Amino acid sequence: MTELAAGNPAERAEGLLKLTNRLTDLINEETRLFQDRRPQDALGLQDEKSQLANIYRAEVARARKEPTRFAGAPAPIKAALRQATTKFHESLAENGRIVGALKTVTEGVVKAIADEAARQRSTSGGYGPGAAQQAGRGGNFAIAVNRTA
Repeated sequence: MTELAAGNPAERAEGLLKLTNRLTDLINEETRLFQDRRPQDALGLQDEKSQLANIYRAEVARARKEPTRFAGAPAPIKAALRQATTKFHESLAENGRIVGALKTVTEGVVKAIADEAARQRSTSGGYGPGAAQQAGRGGNFAIAVNRTA
């Protein structure tokens, strides 16, 4: 489903309002989990968030293409929708900030681990005071990082 089920502009605006509020709630919950250092718990939100985000994107694109989609909606519903959209964008911005911070921390931890592994690999090989370092052993260390936080 990529379109709101609505028979008229008022129903469409009400549906988009509900959708926007639910999406905002999911984003806020995800942000809270990230702030609580429990990103693994946010995985349960991803399916619903993705589905709703796809519907939201499609509805916004249709509204841009066809401005009359909400023309007959009552003014209070339109005002509530504008307010919900503002709140949604604020929540997205906050979520983006916390995801960026988590990314920075994660990259720092991965770099520290890689640096330590490289340092340990570059220590002298063999035993005793005359042992030489084995050629080609130091500094060849790679780590793959998943881009999702």
